[in-house]
Amino acid sequence: MEAILNIFNNHKERIVTGFALLALVLVVGIIDNFFLMWLLLGVVYIVAFKEAIALFEVKNRLVLIYGAGIWLLAGVYPYGDDLFVLAGVAYAGAVAFNKELEWKNFFPFLYPTAGMLFIFTMYQEYGVLSLLWLLMVVAMTDVGAYVVGKSIGKTPFCETSPNKTMEGVVGGIVVATLSGMFIGLTIVDLSVAFIVSAMVAISSIFGDLFESSLKRKAGVKDSGNILPGHGGVLDRVDGYLFGAIVMLVLLRGLV
Repeated sequence: MEAILNIFNNHKERIVTGFALLALVLVVGIIDNFFLMWLLLGVVYIVAFKEAIALFEVKNRLVLIYGAGIWLLAGVYPYGDDLFVLAGVAYAGAVAFNKELEWKNFFPFLYPTAGMLFIFTMYQEYGVLSLLWLLMVVAMTDVGAYVVGKSIGKTPFCETSPNKTMEGVVGGIVVATLSGMFIGLTIVDLSVAFIVSAMVAISSIFGDLFESSLKRKAGVKDSGNILPGHGGVLDRVDGYLFGAIVMLVLLRGLV
């Protein structure tokens, strides 16, 4: 009990914020309303988009307006995950027309836009349980990696994230796969639930690494400071942005 109290006292702000976020997500999930889900994900997206603009050092502030426009379209267009492809085609044409435009202005439309659109599309196609499945896999990947890494981790995983160990990564993937399978079974059969959970767990690891590489290149510790104890929104959704793309692609291909 004393050890638990010490952990809480040392990470009080982070734990309180985490539970508040979890409560908000559960309430929205239980209500399961299209507009409310679009609104919540939209708020997350806009904040994450602003953080990405800073990380990519994009100077053109009109980019944020275009990003908001894409999310407005996602509320009425039935194939939201296609919108970032259309945005890519449009921007490629704009770059060809105006040589002064820089390709880095488009980076926020790849990250976080693509992942957020895939999350919203997955909700539209497979329902709120698919988001719960994604939440479970990515969250348990983090928890499993932390616990196993702290317990027996010795082998460095990669230079991008020095605190990660190979033992922790493997442990996180195993824990997330087994945990995610049980929720996945409400949507697909056992074999598909296993494959999807495992691949999403792996992809979430690399989503976290990608975010770490962006922050290291930008010379910042966190993507923002909007979430007490956690940093920015991108710091919390990085694994989901990669995991959602992998999950939706696999569900469409395997189911």
